[in-house]
Formats: sequence, C-alpha cells, structure tokens
Amino acid sequence: MAAPEIVPYDPVWPSVASRWIRWIREAFAQAGIPVAGFEHIGSTAVPGLAAKAYLDLQLLVPVIPDEAAVSAALGSLRIERARGSRPDSPGVDVDTPRPGSDARHHEKLLYFRELDPTGPAQGVILHVRRADSPFADFVIAFRDWLRADPAARDEYERLKRKLAEDNAAAADHDDYTRAKSVFMDRAQAAMGWPRASATSGGSAPSLEG
Repeated sequence: MAAPEIVPYDPVWPSVASRWIRWIREAFAQAGIPVAGFEHIGSTAVPGLAAKAYLDLQLLVPVIPDEAAVSAALGSLRIERARGSRPDSPGVDVDTPRPGSDARHHEKLLYFRELDPTGPAQGVILHVRRADSPFADFVIAFRDWLRADPAARDEYERLKRKLAEDNAAAADHDDYTRAKSVFMDRAQAAMGWPRASATSGGSAPSLEG
C-alpha cells in the first residue's frame, strides 16, 4: 500500500463488506476449515467516519489453521497472504497485546486483495484471528464504541486526517498505524476494556457476518 488517504464515509461499504464475507465464508466451508465467526471491523464499519477505502474483515477460528490451507482456500478469490512493508510491520503475524489484556493467543494470519481503485472500496484486508484472541475482542469493542459515541468518532477522524497529512510522503501505512496508539490507549480506558472475558482468556462474543 502507498501512503494513507482518508476519504469520506461511503454508505456502500457495509454491503460490499457483506458480499466479501459471504464469499470468504463459502471458500472456507468448501475447504473444510472451521470458522467461529466473521465481522466487518475498522473505520469503514463505523457509519459517518471518514476512512481509508480498505475494508477490514475479521475471521475468527478455533485455532490458527495451516497457512497453506488458508491460502489455497482464498486462491479463487485472489486474496493473498500479506507480508508487511517492513520486517516489523504491525499486525501481520501477531497482534500487539493491548495494555492490561491477556498476552496469549495474539497470533494471526493477514491477507489482502487490491480492488478496482475507481470503486467504493480499494481493497480488502482479512484478519484471521483466534476466537479467544483478546485483540479480536478489542477491535469489536472499539468499533462499537465509535458507533455509539459521535464525539469520539469525530475526534478519531480528525486524528486520522492529521496523521494521513503527516505521512503523505510515506511509502506504507506503518507509521500512520503506530501513531494512532495514544488514541487507542485513551479509548480503551473510556470503553472500560478489557472486559472480564478478555482478561480471563475466555471466548470472544458470538459473531455474525
């Protein structure tokens, strides 16, 4: 990916995300890979929030499956394994545990597909996480908090626009992503997260596509 570009919220994003979730769900079913749930996550899942036009999708599994099997299942959809722009790119093979959360079960697989740049979504980012991953629980809680709090949503948008401007000459999204951590820390406190299930290592909530 090139430097981050923030665009106005597009009400078509949720329906496009739902189509991709359906196609990915079918691909995993055909491959016989167990799935615990799907969610549309990230900024494109928050109505009214400007965002990069990339759809973040979260796929929960009981255990992280064999990478080759996942890649084969997604091959017909031309969704490929993402390796990151740098050796230390965040969130590629493992999520960084949020402060105060259980440090276990943060391993993941990250997949990506570029879409038509003239369409409403420029790409799909698929996060394959364990169903008991505390980080999987966090991203759902963060999305729902932004949906419920317009003031927080608007503050987050202002920050994202400033960071995108600051990183306009960047070759990737890594510094932009890391720079949001201070807001995430404040959001975590405001949300009252981690919840009891997230700190105890229990299962994340039941998810639907």
